[in-house]
Amino acid sequence: MNPVDGVAWISSGLILAGLAVLRRHEARLPHLDSDPVLSDPPSVCLCIPVRDEARELPAALDSWLAQDHPELKILVVDDGSTDGSTEILRAREAAHPARLRVLRNDHLPPGWLGKNHALDLAARQPEATSADWLLFADGDVQAAPDLLRRALAFAAAQPTDVLALIPAVDVEGPAERLILPVAASAFLMLVPPHQVPNPRHPAFCGVGAFTLIRRAAYDAVGGHAAAPLEAIDDMMLARRAKTAGFVNRVARGGPDLHLRMYHGLGELVRAMRKNTAALPAWYLLPFTIPVILIVGLAPLWMPFAGYPILALLLWLLVPAIIGDVQQRLTRRPMDLWWALWPLNAVVFAVGTLWAFSDRLRGLNHWRGRNVPLN
Repeated sequence: MNPVDGVAWISSGLILAGLAVLRRHEARLPHLDSDPVLSDPPSVCLCIPVRDEARELPAALDSWLAQDHPELKILVVDDGSTDGSTEILRAREAAHPARLRVLRNDHLPPGWLGKNHALDLAARQPEATSADWLLFADGDVQAAPDLLRRALAFAAAQPTDVLALIPAVDVEGPAERLILPVAASAFLMLVPPHQVPNPRHPAFCGVGAFTLIRRAAYDAVGGHAAAPLEAIDDMMLARRAKTAGFVNRVARGGPDLHLRMYHGLGELVRAMRKNTAALPAWYLLPFTIPVILIVGLAPLWMPFAGYPILALLLWLLVPAIIGDVQQRLTRRPMDLWWALWPLNAVVFAVGTLWAFSDRLRGLNHWRGRNVPLN
């Protein structure tokens, strides 16, 4: 066997193993009960950071205001928005003064990322300090009216201190339709749901769309103030809580929990740049680029290495498995754009290279801000 043959078989093995793991993890993702009863509803404070989210904010905020859980307060931190988000928030606040309060913040202190500072500011408000649970959700997330009640019932039915829900991802346009289902599946592939609550297993899970944490657990791990420059704040909050002995769980949120994360290819690559740069072993990023390209583009080069049938099998199998998983989360039909999945490798490689450049310069860039990481 020559080296090219070895690379072809290793690439095929990695892809097939990844699909098997994805299928296994999706099958083990717990469902929320459809209509549970909470005998003693706990108090919840939903904290939402907003910075220039006018396109998705109205529908998202209306969905949280319509939650049927009676003990819900909502705090939104308007973090220097200039796109009309401020006016949207003020109108909703005036219409729902008993449930919603908006805080305006125009100053980012040194040593903080914007989202972390906004959530820390919200968590220090009276509505949050007196709540039994804190819920952190991004400003573009929409939820069915009974979602919070169902999530709380799930947490009450078994020991739970941190609960993350996996959302459905809404997509529009070619870039979103091509890239986001693969990215969402990659996340699920890396997080074994059945091992997240296991205290002897390193798996943990926090999700920007929905992370519910007991107030006592949040305080015990120092909240967002304990990691003000952590770009993957949701995952790392869950990690710190689990490390401290609290119980972390993950369950299926979609399609009742859903969001349009990014608008177009530019936002997608910039988000990949931000999140990849936050990885602990960021200095190894350049070494991952050849692997991403070789494995991700395998169906394109393998026919020239003498493996056309295997290449065709991989090309067809990836969108079939990923498509089935995404259909279960979103209840949307298959998309022909998924057939072009090998192109994801190029996008991921560009985002990885850009992230490495940011870390060399010691910067986190997101939503118009460059924050020094040193």
